[in-house]
Amino acid sequence: MAASATTRSEIRHPLFSRIYPKINAFAEAHGALEHRAELLARTAGRIVEIGAGSGANFRHYPPEADHVIAVEPEPRLRALAHRAAADAAVAVEVRAGRAEELPLPDDSVDGAVVSLVLCTIADVPRALSEAARVLRPGGRLFFYEHVRSTNRKLARKQRIMNTVWPLLGGGCNLTRDAEQAISDAGFRIEHSRNFDFLVNGRTSPSSPCVIGEARVQPTGNDASPVVGHT
Repeated sequence: MAASATTRSEIRHPLFSRIYPKINAFAEAHGALEHRAELLARTAGRIVEIGAGSGANFRHYPPEADHVIAVEPEPRLRALAHRAAADAAVAVEVRAGRAEELPLPDDSVDGAVVSLVLCTIADVPRALSEAARVLRPGGRLFFYEHVRSTNRKLARKQRIMNTVWPLLGGGCNLTRDAEQAISDAGFRIEHSRNFDFLVNGRTSPSSPCVIGEARVQPTGNDASPVVGHT
């Protein structure tokens, strides 16, 4: 039984997991460090990071984040995350697991983080349902994702490139609308910032990005107005 559970918790991308650290280092040299810091600035308490990858976010968690549970299904990336956790300023526990089946009980975390991961998850609605399940009442979802462009020319380029992009990028999709998926999953977007991640002033197929926060949508008299996008 244990071996079967371990198998289900893993997704293997042998090539992508080897080149991702270089891709991430390039992105961080051109602004991703600031994006990660912005994403995590308001995290506090017990946090689950869904699809933690190599642990690039770990050094950006503020002291208010008491305990980070980092869930990562790819074994090579998870090994890198273990190393990053040892150097993190906050307590980080790395676990095997998939976004669609988080290894956490109901109502057990104060915040959930998705960072450049909704593009790769096979079943995004189920993953976001899992995030809602493990969040305590009032908990927040923090998200940083590249998204489908609102520019028709770039969106067309994304659609064309998406025929091969997932094969090269560990399942990454260029044409997903992360904000809409989050809203459809029952979250209320409290604020978000849309921007183009430019490298040396140039756009790429993954340039359109969003950073924001959301909560599970209240029901009945508890509902309050949605805060506008920025």
